[in-house]
Amino acid sequence: MHELGILTGVVSTVTEAAQGRAITAVGLRVGTRSGVIEEALAASWPIAIEGTDCADASLSIEMIEATVYCPQCETEQPIDEFFALACPACDFPTADLRHGREFEISYVDVETDH
Repeated sequence: MHELGILTGVVSTVTEAAQGRAITAVGLRVGTRSGVIEEALAASWPIAIEGTDCADASLSIEMIEATVYCPQCETEQPIDEFFALACPACDFPTADLRHGREFEISYVDVETDH
């Protein structure tokens, strides 16, 4: 399960950015063709945050639908895991993947001192 290794990197990155403040929430944007499984991320989160500044942080995962640009339709079309290098709407050949590979930290909420 490589998701645990990925989340270990996320925890390290957000901990460094938080500069010693407690982290309360982390948001990720994950493409459906990124090679990361949403359920595995969620299941790995408690292990990845144990004993870190993220120990009490929640995880929010926004899945980004994979799309390709079709020059025939002149639009982006959603694709699934069975994408066969052709527009799913008109069957015109295309491999112009526009979305779906994302893996981004979208936000980090930290406690502030007032």
